[in-house]
Parts: sequence; structure tokens; C-alpha cells
Amino acid sequence: MKLTVIGGTGLIGSQVVRKLTEAGHEAVAASPSTGVDLLSGAGLGQALAGADVVVNVANSPTFDEASLDFFRTSMNNLLSAGERAGVRHQVVLSIVGVDQVPQLDYYRAKTLQEELLRQGPTPYSIVRATQFFEFVNAVLAWTSDDKTVRLPATPVQPMAAADVVDAVVEVATGAPLNGIRNVAGPDVFALDELGRLTLAVQQDDRTVVTDDQAGMFAVVDGDVLIGGPDARRAPTHYRDWLQSAR
Repeated sequence: MKLTVIGGTGLIGSQVVRKLTEAGHEAVAASPSTGVDLLSGAGLGQALAGADVVVNVANSPTFDEASLDFFRTSMNNLLSAGERAGVRHQVVLSIVGVDQVPQLDYYRAKTLQEELLRQGPTPYSIVRATQFFEFVNAVLAWTSDDKTVRLPATPVQPMAAADVVDAVVEVATGAPLNGIRNVAGPDVFALDELGRLTLAVQQDDRTVVTDDQAGMFAVVDGDVLIGGPDARRAPTHYRDWLQSAR
């Protein structure tokens, strides 16, 4: 089948394109670098021509309130262009628990994206994934200085980007779910403990201080970022990935 991958040159999208191609599908990467502008709609018609499936892994350039406008406009443009092109399946990558954290602008924006997809004209699937291993260092950097890293004890269940890719490819090449598939890593950590583990393996001598007011995940209540009993568990353990990434 032919699949157009929106955001197909990024961390997840480029791997999705590669996996689909290796499996014998025709995968087209669509992004600003290939002449596709989600906000204006420029290039969308050409990128979606003949596509059976659209896989949307594009991300907002910001995580603030402006992300609401980005996902509203881009999703509406993509749904309209997909309907004109005869696309039979729209797939979006989202976040486990995204609709449970309205305090975060970005999570509200992703929830809006999901709602627009559900209300759209095309059969759909939503793949909700937990936080990526690859972003842990960025999370640590948000609230760190030369000596300390301040993190809340928020429960998280991170997963490898490669495992996210596998989940997206499986859903995109199957029948539309018209619903949600949750995927999560195999292990649950408190975020502050995850920080300590990361620094220890990286031989970073900074100290992790538990601070339930620190960073964006401080506003998360309970275990809403955990995969839950219905989530499919990815195979890659963070400790193993961290060691191999050194």
C-alpha cells in the first residue's frame, strides 16, 4: 500500500518511513523540507496523491498555547486534503494519558487533535505512546544547574523510539481501529529515580533533588502517564537502552 508520513523526516517519522519501505510498502515522507506546509496546506495535495494511509507524526514547533492553533489548523487541513485524495485511514501518534493533564497547553493541544480526528470524515487510529527514552536528558535539563537536577516523583513508563515506530507501523498497515491503542515501556519509574539512574549510568555527578514543583511533569496527578492494563508493553528496557547508548 502507499502511505504518506507527515513529519516523515523527524525522529519517529524517518524510522517509520524506513520500516514501511523495508516491508515492501511505498512510503512518502512529507515535511517542510519536502515542500509540505501543514499550516497553509501547501504541498499536501501532491504528498497525499494516491495514498491509502496517512501517518501523522508531525509535532508543534512550540509546547505553549500556540500549539493549540498548530494542531487545530494542521489536523483540519490534513483531514480535508485526505478526503479529497481518497485516503482510507488516518493515523495519529499521541500521548498516553494526554486527556488527563489539561493543565499543560501541549497536552490540551494534542487532545484537540485527537478530537478533530475522531470527528473527521475518514476511518482513523490513534496510537498513544508514553514518553520516549530519547527525551529523558532533555527533561533533566529543564530544571538543572551545575550541581543539581530537580525532578518530581511523577510515575512514568518510558519507551524506546524504535518501539514507538514498531507500534505505529503495525497500526498503520492494519485495519483502522476507530479508537485508541496505548503502548508503553516495560518498566515504571518515579521520574526522580529515573533521573538518578540516568546520571549514574552516564557518570554524571550531579545530585537529583526530589521537588514536586519542578518542571512540566509536576502538574501531573497520580499515574495518568502510565500505560494501564490495556496498554501493549514494548520489549526494550530503559537500563539496557541506556547502557547501549553510552
